[in-house]
Amino acid sequence: MLSQQTIDIVKSTAPVLAETGPTLTTHFYQRLFHHHPELKDIFNLRHQQNGDQREALFNAICAYAQNIDNLPALLGAVEKIAHKHTSLLVQAEHYPIVGQHLLATIDELLSPGQAVLDAWAEAYQVLADVFIAKEQQLYDDSHAQIGGWQGQRAFTLIEKRPESEQVTSFVFAPQDGQPVAPFTAGQYIGIVVNHTGFEHQEIRQYSLSHAPNGQHYQISVKREPQGQVSNYLHDELAIGGTVMLTPPAGDLKLNVDQDAPVVLISGGVGVTPMLAMLESLTEHDAPVTWLHATENGKLHAFNHSVRTLARQHAHIQTHIWYNQPQPTDTLGQDFDHTGWMDLTAVSDTFSPAAVQVYLCGPVGFMRHIQAQLRELGVPDEQFHYECFGPHKTL
Repeated sequence: MLSQQTIDIVKSTAPVLAETGPTLTTHFYQRLFHHHPELKDIFNLRHQQNGDQREALFNAICAYAQNIDNLPALLGAVEKIAHKHTSLLVQAEHYPIVGQHLLATIDELLSPGQAVLDAWAEAYQVLADVFIAKEQQLYDDSHAQIGGWQGQRAFTLIEKRPESEQVTSFVFAPQDGQPVAPFTAGQYIGIVVNHTGFEHQEIRQYSLSHAPNGQHYQISVKREPQGQVSNYLHDELAIGGTVMLTPPAGDLKLNVDQDAPVVLISGGVGVTPMLAMLESLTEHDAPVTWLHATENGKLHAFNHSVRTLARQHAHIQTHIWYNQPQPTDTLGQDFDHTGWMDLTAVSDTFSPAAVQVYLCGPVGFMRHIQAQLRELGVPDEQFHYECFGPHKTL
């Protein structure tokens, strides 16, 4: 437990740290990678370049300081980040390294004095211990289940299937011929890529885009213009190729009662975890509403698969928005609405008080949807979402 003196010091100095803005986390990462370049094999350096990781760390530091006397308020964020960490194979020995350079950064930028540094060191260690314990539990749970493993496991690409102009599905089977660990729809796996053309090892998480089957895993990857791993998967990884995967992880999990109506909302490639959920809900007792937004038919992944499921299962209904339909796109066949997704067009299809909503897509899109859900009266606790990349609070 933290001493009251430590709590008081951290809370009183938190605004000073907050005023540094991104300067603090930029300095921290530069220092960390200078002294420990091997950690570049764990961090997504693209998220370093675009600032997403620095923003996520800064927000986490501020949130911790604000809630240091109410740690249960942070458990949801801890759960989400711990899953990300296990997918990146973060280990207990990494935490002292991070703590050392975080404290050195505070000292070099602010020179707050030894009492403040000691308080932040104590506070950091308490949080580190929480993460270490949670992540060890996740590692142990993954390894203990049938088909489970810890660390990396070799898989073979057995199918590669285009889903749209930008998205391709990849199906992997384990090389050892043993079962694969179960997962809950909404979760992701990590793929570890060591390529002669890459300066560092790269690890990426991709949502599992199918219902669990115990035999293989499917991910569906959007080609990103500057995406090293996505372009490697699209252009170079061939049928029969080997990849190393980390076990399924992620705290976005489909968890609903049979009699609870469900709304699945996605934008762009955010469709991938929603597709796994839809397949898992084919025998659901209550109505399932599928809402998806994309630019046009050329970029619309899984249109045929989703419409086929809807035809086969009367409790599933679909509504599709195209922002800019092309001349080849047919209203009523390929899509149902134009422009940005507007939930008032479908608000009569579900009861706000009872519905469970799952959401994935670009952050701007999800904020747009969250505002509409609140306007319709959907309680926040019935709203579940996933961000690709470092976690962001909507």
